Amino acid sequence: MITTAGCVRGFVIVDLLVSRLGEVRRIDAENGGHRIHIFGHTCAVTTPTVPLPGVLDWDFPRSVGSVALIVAFAQENGVDVDDMLDGTGLGPEDLHNPTTQIDARVELTVVRNLAHHLAGYEGLGLHLGSRYRVTTFGIFGYAMISSPSLRDAVEVALRYLELSFTFCIPVVTIGEDEVVATLRSERVPADVRQLLFERDMTAMFVVLTDLIGRKLPLRRIEFEFPRPSYSREYYEIFRTEPHFDCADTLFAFDPVEFAQPLPQANEHTLAMCVAQCRDLVSRRRARTGIAHEVRERLIQLGGAPAGIDELARELNMSTRTLRRRLTEAGTSYRDLLDEVREALAEELLSGTPLSVSDVAIRLGYSEASTFIHAFKRWKGVTPAVFARS
Repeated sequence: MITTAGCVRGFVIVDLLVSRLGEVRRIDAENGGHRIHIFGHTCAVTTPTVPLPGVLDWDFPRSVGSVALIVAFAQENGVDVDDMLDGTGLGPEDLHNPTTQIDARVELTVVRNLAHHLAGYEGLGLHLGSRYRVTTFGIFGYAMISSPSLRDAVEVALRYLELSFTFCIPVVTIGEDEVVATLRSERVPADVRQLLFERDMTAMFVVLTDLIGRKLPLRRIEFEFPRPSYSREYYEIFRTEPHFDCADTLFAFDPVEFAQPLPQANEHTLAMCVAQCRDLVSRRRARTGIAHEVRERLIQLGGAPAGIDELARELNMSTRTLRRRLTEAGTSYRDLLDEVREALAEELLSGTPLSVSDVAIRLGYSEASTFIHAFKRWKGVTPAVFARS
């Protein structure tokens, strides 16, 4: 999310970590003039920008749902399932198991197989992207459906973006006369970049259309790549004349649409779906990637912090790189340390005769009062009350 890093009269300064490439850019938002500088471009804003995506890179674990959809699309066009799964380690039976979790690179292999076997299919990404409906995304999709407004749904989508199948990361800004969604693709492989731009842009548009129950009227739609021979198909889908060879890939619409109430908004359903999204994200992060590595190291240390510098050395990377990779994974060293300390504190308080002070020392706190304050923040009660219960 965009978080306030500093505030002076008339200006809010926030940090934006844009990609795994490690560049940190500054956004200067002028409260009076309402302008921000993002990705080297200047945009007008009338309200605080929409939160940044929960992840800033496409390399996150995901369900097999998208692969199943791609394979089904390929089969409809005469491609054998085994050809589509070549090099993935998946079997046809895995496509029907909703608990199957895959690495993003497995889906990338399937996308490359599709591009190879349907090399002459014009508008492949557009037609594939049209197959993604809001219900394709399971509980994540239902969280969007039950949101009060389109803006709320977009914020849910960005917050839990790693429950999607996207490779092009969307960043949304609110301007004086339009909402702009810019798709970032710095690390998307060049051989499938256009296909994935088309797929992800179309899928996002279809989902927004599903949410409001009609075609979302666009102000403009722009692409970084040259005009393809099938450019007319873009108009058929988006109902807006596309522009090519542009600086960015984006689409924009009237801010009035953002405020539109959604027809299936339900506060109770939203709360239930968001809780499940949060739990699913936590479980995925716990099992995979850099967050898992850091968590395991912290558990081995018993929650006593080695410090991020020492941890980075153990993982053979710089502190800056470790911070960046954790940010891209949607977490931080401090968050992971808190998670580990919370779990270990529960275990020590409920399963050992250690006093609160002893537990605090075991977990690396210099003062018992600091531990008590942290525990109350985690659990809503003091360690002593928790131990008695």
